[in-house]
Amino acid sequence: MNIKQVKAFLAVAQSMSFASAATQLHLSQPALSLSIKSLEENLGGKLLTRTTRHIALTPEGEALLPIARRLLTQWENAEDEMKQRFALQLGKIAIASMPSFAASLLPKAIRNYHESYPNIQVAIDDVLSDIVVEMVRNNQVELGISFEPANLLDLSFYPLYDDRFIAILPKDHPLEEQETIPWRALLKYDFITLQRPSSVRALIESSLQDAGIELAVAFDAHQLATVGRMVSEGMGVAVVPSICRQQAIEQGALIRPVIQPEIHCRVGVICQPRSNLSIAAAAMLDVLINTYS
Repeated sequence: MNIKQVKAFLAVAQSMSFASAATQLHLSQPALSLSIKSLEENLGGKLLTRTTRHIALTPEGEALLPIARRLLTQWENAEDEMKQRFALQLGKIAIASMPSFAASLLPKAIRNYHESYPNIQVAIDDVLSDIVVEMVRNNQVELGISFEPANLLDLSFYPLYDDRFIAILPKDHPLEEQETIPWRALLKYDFITLQRPSSVRALIESSLQDAGIELAVAFDAHQLATVGRMVSEGMGVAVVPSICRQQAIEQGALIRPVIQPEIHCRVGVICQPRSNLSIAAAAMLDVLINTYS
């Protein structure tokens, strides 16, 4: 069966008149009769009995009637839903974001998106930056926000801004009077960083190796928030992306630029090629780019 045949059958069955049904469907009577005949041939038997004065449903036609009504309702609902999705009046998107971005910058973009598309639901997973890439690659989410990965493979990356790493110190630290802190001076104190594997730690290690500086780690943790808390408790010093600035300040740490070398890393949106995104996700991508780029 196809939808035109179902509509033709319902129009005749409900009006019991080929003339009325043809008018309702904007068809000629011969075209309507042909549609009913094709439906009967496809199903294998008569659905209607017809004389010059009378039309009636066969028992098989009576059985088909509620099924046809149900099919047409489902079809119309599906058509309406898809139109709403393409018009951004219905839908849901899932975003994975590293916690530091999710807790600081992402709410602004979500607010901007919601103002334009209030009927689209947005689900946010705040996970470690390395997991963001995995979730996008495995189609668990459509959009991910993280540092630029070293190997994108088949994914796309849309940069939002360049993040410069900063040093965080406990209060009353001997280096607090310095406006900028060289790495060699910083590493004279217990250093706290993320555990391996971590893109942040890997970037720090590779940058220091290129500068001929050996990295000695006193403590490592699983999340940047934990690193910040350990610093504020006086356990040592750390270098983190500047996206963690506000969080570190709220935890009671001091912030200073770190130099020799400076470390930069782009933050952006990771996703499948744009042509593979849903309309709702593509609109969110545009909002993120317009909000932060």
